[in-house]
Amino acid sequence: MSYELFIGLRYLRAKRKQTFISANTFISVAGIFLGVAALIIVLAVMNGFEIELRDKILGINSHIVLMEYTGGMEDHEEIMKKIESVDGVVASTPFIYGQIMIKNRGRVTGAVLRGMSVETSADVINLGKMKDGKIDYLSGRSNTTDLPGVVIGKELAQNLGVLLFDTVEILLPMGISTPMGIVPKIKKFSVVGIFDSGSYEYDSSLVFMSLENCKKFLGMKNTVTGLEIKVDDIYGAGKIAKTIQEKLGYPYWARSWIEMNKNLFSALKLEKRVMFIILSLIVIVAAFNIITTLIMTVMEKSRDIAILKSMGATARGIMKLFMIEGVVIGAIGIILGCIAGITVALNLEWISRAMENLFGFKILPKDVYYLNELPSKINYGDVIVIVIAAMLICFLASIYPSWRASRLDPAEALRYE
Repeated sequence: MSYELFIGLRYLRAKRKQTFISANTFISVAGIFLGVAALIIVLAVMNGFEIELRDKILGINSHIVLMEYTGGMEDHEEIMKKIESVDGVVASTPFIYGQIMIKNRGRVTGAVLRGMSVETSADVINLGKMKDGKIDYLSGRSNTTDLPGVVIGKELAQNLGVLLFDTVEILLPMGISTPMGIVPKIKKFSVVGIFDSGSYEYDSSLVFMSLENCKKFLGMKNTVTGLEIKVDDIYGAGKIAKTIQEKLGYPYWARSWIEMNKNLFSALKLEKRVMFIILSLIVIVAAFNIITTLIMTVMEKSRDIAILKSMGATARGIMKLFMIEGVVIGAIGIILGCIAGITVALNLEWISRAMENLFGFKILPKDVYYLNELPSKINYGDVIVIVIAAMLICFLASIYPSWRASRLDPAEALRYE
């Protein structure tokens, strides 16, 4: 062991008369510890929210949407066969999109109508948990009612006061032409399923209907709005969408889920960066404690520095000695912070449940956030960045006090001893 490392580690253990320096060292370690732990936990929660949001978006939506500039798509079956040959495409299904009004007794609300193929849609989208009924009932497999069926979200069902197999009226605002002029089209449907996607926006606004019934209701004959496509790599969806568009040419256009939700995910990334910068201030404040601790240690150990220089120690060796002390203080705080941060992040769901059971405190009320538990996902790349950034801050903080120590004149230090 070099004398710089030996003495640097020895200075961390203060004697009784140097209790103040020892307390400063502890505060410095605690500051680094809290900063690193907070960064790991917060970024893990941010990653968890991003994954949770992504899963909710991709549950009810496809990875890629293919449509025509000119309007509806008539030859969708032929197009489905063509895109199956594109690398990365797993499955596809036709869909119909429209705006409707849905009514039950005296309650009326606007909604989005989506026609879906009962046979192929399950390979592409996932409506989430079926609270009541089955998707298969859309194709008329239920003997409970003779009316065509619809599946609606649980929030929409609650707003309308609808239960399973209740009858609702759906109004098409565009209407149909009659001798009396344009008259809104109204038809009765049976609610054959109620789904829970976990997202209020979807649960309160979506109405699903079988593709055939939707075509008849909207008068679209053999036309669909477009195709929904599932790919094997969700983050490669943009590249695959571009390949599909180039293969089919005009008038087809394809958009990936990343493009359609670009603003939302950009906001999440910006928030994550801002949180990283804000919480890094804790580490920077702790670094100032390291500077204070080292400066006081240099003042306290001026006699020792003078003796070491008299014995042949170089200015570089003295500087290295105190830099080792500063880096060791930072390293201890970083290691403890990583252990605590990763442990809490991995057990965050259990901790949130324990707080709820012990104190009745809910971190995320389900009726507001639609999450049962606090999401957490550790990205070990983020942990590495945090460790490197914290070590760099601690290293920079130790440079000035170490330089001051290396400039100490032995004669001046020993004059009054």
